[in-house]
Amino acid sequence: MESTPAVAALSALAHEGRLSIFRLLVQAGQGGMAAGDIARSTGALPNTLSSNLNILSSAGLVTSRRDGRSIIYSAAYGQMRELLAFLMEDCCVGSPEICAPLALVASRPCAAEGDIC
Repeated sequence: MESTPAVAALSALAHEGRLSIFRLLVQAGQGGMAAGDIARSTGALPNTLSSNLNILSSAGLVTSRRDGRSIIYSAAYGQMRELLAFLMEDCCVGSPEICAPLALVASRPCAAEGDIC
């Protein structure tokens, strides 16, 4: 990952509401969630939710698909992995003990069966 998309992703996540939405979608797994369900879970107003989802989508962290009358949003796990790899890329030069705890967290299995982490 290059610096520009990393900055865009980090900027998108640097907001309490967007971070909550992204974490909710990560927990939801590949099936994602309908916009209405996201709104109910987060308490977000429709216009605020729409804006936050657009920002996350523009940063490549969220994907969407139409399912009948609903729009289903999912976390973009590939982009999330790339961002995490970018953040850890220069870690541990000569000191692997610094990143050891992070590597353990990154390697643990997903909480929900079938998730792709």
